[in-house]
Amino acid sequence: MKTAVPKPTLEDQKWYLVDAEGKVLGRLASQIAHVLRGKHKPQFSPHLDLGDHVIVVNVEKIRITGRKLQNKQYEWYTGYPGGLRSRSVRQVFHDHPERVLHDAVEGMLPRNRLGRKLIRKLKIYTGAAHPHQAQKPESMPNLTRTV
Repeated sequence: MKTAVPKPTLEDQKWYLVDAEGKVLGRLASQIAHVLRGKHKPQFSPHLDLGDHVIVVNVEKIRITGRKLQNKQYEWYTGYPGGLRSRSVRQVFHDHPERVLHDAVEGMLPRNRLGRKLIRKLKIYTGAAHPHQAQKPESMPNLTRTV
């Protein structure tokens, strides 16, 4: 008995458009990660890139629930002594709202070569305009999962 392994092709990849206005950050990020991985397709394979491209517009109007704006911190280390830096989500969201969604989706993808390849298929824009009209993006299907 042989196992069939799907071959990733460009014809299988679709482009989806998501309007983030009024959507909750974490729920939207998990749905986007689901589509980027290709888990919504019957031929899903965890070691292959079978996912689709996702375009997110109006990311500056996304909802961040709870007290995350005040309490959640992004931390990084510069490499120098005393170089631990941090910024709150409120500061990052005010300056670069696309980074908050990007980091949320990136945290839900695998931490390997495949994950780095998948995150490049996510395009995030503030405002309603985007330069991907030639790809004819569809609206993303509602991917409510029941576990």
